[in-house]
Amino acid sequence: MQRQPQIMVLNQQAAKKEEGRRVQLENIMAGKTVADIVRTCLGPRAMLKMLMDPMGGIVMTSDGNAILREIMVQHPAAKSVIEIARTQDEEVGDGTTSVIVLVGEMLAVAAEFMEQRTHPLTVIGAYVRMLEDALQILENDIAIDVDTSDREAMIGIIDSVVGTKLIRKWARMACEIALDAVEMVTLDDKGSREIDIKRYAKVEKIPGGELEDCCVLKGVMLNKDVTLGSMRRKIENPRILLLDCNLEYKKGESKTDAEFTKEADFTRLLQLEEEYIKTICEDIIAVKPDVVITEKGISDLAQHYLQKHNVTAIRRVRKSDNNRIARACGATIVYRTDEIKEEDVGTGCGLFEVRKVGDDYFTFIEDCKDPKACTIILRGASKDILMEVERNLQDAMHAARNVMLKPRLVPGGGATEMELSVRLAEKARSVEGVAQWPYKAACRALEVIPRTLIQNCGANTIRTLTTLRAKHATPGNSTWGVDGEKGELVDMKELGIFEPLLVKLQSIKSAVETAIMLLRIDKVVSGVKRPQDDGGARSAPGSMGPV
Repeated sequence: MQRQPQIMVLNQQAAKKEEGRRVQLENIMAGKTVADIVRTCLGPRAMLKMLMDPMGGIVMTSDGNAILREIMVQHPAAKSVIEIARTQDEEVGDGTTSVIVLVGEMLAVAAEFMEQRTHPLTVIGAYVRMLEDALQILENDIAIDVDTSDREAMIGIIDSVVGTKLIRKWARMACEIALDAVEMVTLDDKGSREIDIKRYAKVEKIPGGELEDCCVLKGVMLNKDVTLGSMRRKIENPRILLLDCNLEYKKGESKTDAEFTKEADFTRLLQLEEEYIKTICEDIIAVKPDVVITEKGISDLAQHYLQKHNVTAIRRVRKSDNNRIARACGATIVYRTDEIKEEDVGTGCGLFEVRKVGDDYFTFIEDCKDPKACTIILRGASKDILMEVERNLQDAMHAARNVMLKPRLVPGGGATEMELSVRLAEKARSVEGVAQWPYKAACRALEVIPRTLIQNCGANTIRTLTTLRAKHATPGNSTWGVDGEKGELVDMKELGIFEPLLVKLQSIKSAVETAIMLLRIDKVVSGVKRPQDDGGARSAPGSMGPV
């Protein structure tokens, strides 16, 4: 038989191909490098990072997700690691730094096995088994229940989150604001609980004043003024009507042509426009509102009619703000003025007032009876401080939300990770074959959280970590951890430092699953053309690029 010629398919677009151990070791190095960036941002002794964006703006923060969102990376594995910080922030709102440090260590301990040419699937199998055991121990043995109706207990839980942030000096105020905001937006409907902080708890930052002036409104605040200066600026118990339609004559979509044969036709056209505006204003005035808020424009003639009937008007409000006003005062957004009914008018607001704060006018719709939306007003010396305070407050609100959705806690200060490490190390003895060694290495990787806390406050790392490990090896010491301020070992139960179980579950799952995904990669084909040097020759293929 005639031998078939070998066919080779070449990807002309591919700049380079890398495969085997080299790819796995490069991915591990990329993950470790990203973790090293945010390692000093863990705990109450966290350092701030100052970042400059391409537009020249400055970001100062210790929030892991905010830091990694601003930096630019080229390595694909580093991009995957950064992505889990965003996922952690969206899912539970806290633990972004912890998850990055943990995934970096999970990859670092796997490097030894890659260099010894252990098959990646053996390591992955051990990691999967370790993850299942860790989640089971967390749920059944370590987690404790909490009463969400106990306000002081809830403030203590939120305080353990705020204690590691820039705002910790004003921790009590921040905890009360966060808890009040979350309780306001909580909606219980037929046994299910909805807590949508992102949509219904709006944070408004106003430079100036002091941080002590921060507060949460039982209602909504808008950066808007009334359309006419002569309209009422303060109304008690107002009837509020919300619209999503124009209070002006209709305009053509793109180009409109009108042909007149006599002068009276043009006069009639103007008259029809005035009649149309008068009709829609009469529809509004028929339900006797005190305040009309619309997402669209209001013509001068419509303003005249409304002002004549003592109705205050606000125009061009954002859709999200209109939805929050509807939740706060019990109104329904109407899309056509001829469909307005009495039940669409909101009567739950206690006070409507326009005030001047700083250089701008703000509309306050406050003292609502049962608001399911709120506004948090932040005051501070500069925009940079306000941005960081907002990030800290978002973490505090997410902590309150997580506990209310799943009222279970685990001890903080690295106590949970060390307890998991000790218990899983005992379980590792029952693992048969070669998988026992990567299983033990994954257990050891969990100790990176208490180790980093000790390093960040300048204590003796080896001695303190060894003592903590010995503590957890003795039954009854599962709540002992690291005091992030002093670097000493303390009982977290006495210190009152706990964190939501949801955050811990999400961070361990995300870290292990991301490490597994990166260890599975054995080939990288880059579809980007290689850059040319000054002589026009192609540059030699190197690594996948800097992190």
